[in-house]
Amino acid sequence: MNTLENFPLSSEPQLLFRSSFGLIVVGFLIAGVLYCSVSVSLAQLLFPKQANGSVIELNEKMVGSALVGQAFVSDYYFHARPSAIAYDADAVGGSNLALSNPELQQQIQERVIQFADKNGISVQQVPHDMVTASGSGIDPDISPQSALLQVKRVAQQRHLSEQQVRALVQQHIQPAQLGIYGKARVNVLQLNLALDQISSTSR
Repeated sequence: MNTLENFPLSSEPQLLFRSSFGLIVVGFLIAGVLYCSVSVSLAQLLFPKQANGSVIELNEKMVGSALVGQAFVSDYYFHARPSAIAYDADAVGGSNLALSNPELQQQIQERVIQFADKNGISVQQVPHDMVTASGSGIDPDISPQSALLQVKRVAQQRHLSEQQVRALVQQHIQPAQLGIYGKARVNVLQLNLALDQISSTSR
């Protein structure tokens, strides 16, 4: 008959501890050091711009990131979509308000009226992305439609022809990734920087 005496516990607990500790160290070196080092090195080698935050520089000065939206309030510029976190990359998130929430409904209504008034269009023409915040709150892109609806205002403020500003927008339309993922979009910061390059009107 088998008893506990036939299966004694290890008489060397220190050996068991060393083995466990060794596995922890090896796992940390492989998953925590080697994997991270290889991943970072490959990213820097293959995608250096993206790995460093897709930073945009002008005259050797960082002006922003292609991944993070900014607030453009002047009529001289194309406006980005609203942000529930004031475009703070350290506080990424949406408003967490349901579509049926009266507060959100009021915000949307005010934004619709404001956008329509600024751009000389009817409230029915206002695109959804210009009156609702993105889930991240820092979406740097707007739809081509949203950009084109702002052409008249920007052209008038900059004393440029609508044709010239519209052509600039068309040049900055980015198609869906691989033609499949997402939708066509316009990066607002890149568009506004290009606008500054062709315009003689300062902010």
